[in-house]
Amino acid sequence: MHDAVHLVTFEQYCLVAVISFIAAVLGGVTGYGTGLILPPVLLPIVGPEAVVPIISLSALMTNASRLIAFRDKFDVRNAIMLAACALPTCVAGAFVYTVLSGKVVTIIIGLALIILVPLRRLVNKAEWTLATSGVAVAGSGYGLLVGATSGSGVVLLSILLAAGLRGSAVIATDAGISLFLGLAKTAVFQTAGALPASAWIMAILIGGCATPGAFLAKRLTADLPIHIHTSILDGVVMLGGALLVIQACCDGR
Repeated sequence: MHDAVHLVTFEQYCLVAVISFIAAVLGGVTGYGTGLILPPVLLPIVGPEAVVPIISLSALMTNASRLIAFRDKFDVRNAIMLAACALPTCVAGAFVYTVLSGKVVTIIIGLALIILVPLRRLVNKAEWTLATSGVAVAGSGYGLLVGATSGSGVVLLSILLAAGLRGSAVIATDAGISLFLGLAKTAVFQTAGALPASAWIMAILIGGCATPGAFLAKRLTADLPIHIHTSILDGVVMLGGALLVIQACCDGR
């Protein structure tokens, strides 16, 4: 990590709290998006190197609650296989992230935001299915992606669907795998000095504000058209990613 520590003002904490709540609501309605909406907001506040560590840490709270809520639907077999295959590449991806410059990190996050939206649409439209070996290979690739980026949970959802999981089983298994890999990422980031006390405060703020947003999303899903929110969310995510890439490319550092 090369950038200086960013001092966060009270107003910025309030902004992150509000966006975290909104992101959780949108994510709960559309099925994804929390880890994709926050990076463009966090980056100018905490610096590029802190974005993924903070979001990874805050996700531990939300994934733990989801796993507890849907524990009876947890698919142990697929969870163990995917987590085992993804762990080595996840750790490697997180380590590489900690040694990159701020400009490179910004470009990586921006490109990930831009690419993940059409990737999600492509996978959903193709309705691919994966055998056991395919799930293992996909898990290894996902591990590298989740270790070095934010918002890649949509890829894990697609892998689980392709493996034959449906409904609550997808939610529970996704939460369990994400919690396990999140702990590994957090350990790497903590060891590398990427999670100072200020980052823990921001992560706890995000996780705390996202929790009530998820409950509100459950109510909204009964009345609001999901496809409209998904299209809006896709547009916001891709725009944010493009702005990050442009900002990094124009930065002379």
